[in-house]
Amino acid sequence: MTEPIKDINDLKKVNDIKENLDVLATNNRDKSLKMLNDIIKLLPKEYSELINQAFIFKRIPKEYLLSSILFTISTAIGLTFYIKTLGYKNFANLYFTIVGSRRDTKSEGLKLATTPLKDFDDQDYDEYRLKMKNYNPETDDEPVRKQTLIQNASIEAVHKIHSENPNSIGIYQDEIYSLVEKMGNSNSRDGSEWRTFLLEGYTNGFVDVSRKTTPSFRIKDTYPTLLGGIQNEFIPKLFAHGNLESGFVDRLLFVPKLTSNKKLNRGQISSKVIEDYSNSVFKILAYKRQSEKPEEEKKQFEIILSEAAKEKIFVYTQELINKQELAKPMIKEYMSKMQISIHKFCLLIHMMKISSDMDFTKLLDENTVDLAIMLNEFYFNNFKIILDENLKTVYKEPTLQEITLVAKKNNASQKAVAEVTGRSKGEVSKWWNKEKNNQKLETSKELKNAG
Repeated sequence: MTEPIKDINDLKKVNDIKENLDVLATNNRDKSLKMLNDIIKLLPKEYSELINQAFIFKRIPKEYLLSSILFTISTAIGLTFYIKTLGYKNFANLYFTIVGSRRDTKSEGLKLATTPLKDFDDQDYDEYRLKMKNYNPETDDEPVRKQTLIQNASIEAVHKIHSENPNSIGIYQDEIYSLVEKMGNSNSRDGSEWRTFLLEGYTNGFVDVSRKTTPSFRIKDTYPTLLGGIQNEFIPKLFAHGNLESGFVDRLLFVPKLTSNKKLNRGQISSKVIEDYSNSVFKILAYKRQSEKPEEEKKQFEIILSEAAKEKIFVYTQELINKQELAKPMIKEYMSKMQISIHKFCLLIHMMKISSDMDFTKLLDENTVDLAIMLNEFYFNNFKIILDENLKTVYKEPTLQEITLVAKKNNASQKAVAEVTGRSKGEVSKWWNKEKNNQKLETSKELKNAG
């Protein structure tokens, strides 16, 4: 029989323990869905309204469009803006992978979010064609084509395009399975170079290219971003053939389908919502383009963090390191990359917040770090969903036995466990008493050994 609650402090303690148990018992999909809704509410309206209206009128899953928007902003920022904290200089390039079935609305979200990048590229291509029309090879330098989005290109072409557009390139593929196949083929030089490029590019490493057929060149600081869809059945292949061991998988931000709208609507997304979103992206792109001009002396701008923001990143990173020590292998490796992605998300969210007026003198504050942490944890939880549902592996929700152990360590009651898990009092009592007997047996063994 449990002791009655004597005062308000005891009640608070029990409630806190019940909340912790509730978190343990909650399904990972439910967790991600709650985090998704909280994140969207905190985004600037230029982005949140597009996500919400696209869900209503075009039935695009919110999580798919969110990831596609983050990719777009990440690509637009480029090497122009960076932050320095914990002794590191970090940029905002990230890799997003949208997971779903053939019937899911993956492509539409990708297209809608990246439209501003495509429009920007269309303008650049028209200018390039005009320059080529007037180009005289005997007297003029050959015009260089400006390009941001890359689709269906070989790694040789990607290297060349990035060398000509060093600020950023956005690798955008409706389905990334073909890329995964190349990377998994040990006989494919193309695949090996793709993997190396994406591994180095994540932390903005340099790339040297030397080939017999083309002049050699060097990209001093790379900045690739990645967005692509993949079907659930191909996930095991994504985790195979060196992609997991090399750390490529740990750099991917997965998003499974979490939301669904089965109701048709005759309306359409407000033209103002689309215009506001596009203008925000264009303003970021404009700064990137300005910094690329030869006459521009200042090529990069540091975003300064408030002291509170620095402290929050420090505390959160230390928490990740502590949790990493207790994590299982695949989770442990993923958490190491979370210590990098938190910086990238901080810069990304800050740029989204200031995109309406582009006042980059504003400090990156602790509220921005809070939202960045939410995004980091959202994609971490999605990774656990991918492991659980597609690989039948390591990460399982806690059993009643495990929840009982946590409850006993925190002096919670059997009743609290029953309420949180939805199990009967008899089931809880069975494990409760079993753990009690196990503890007595362990104590007896220790006393015997000591004697």
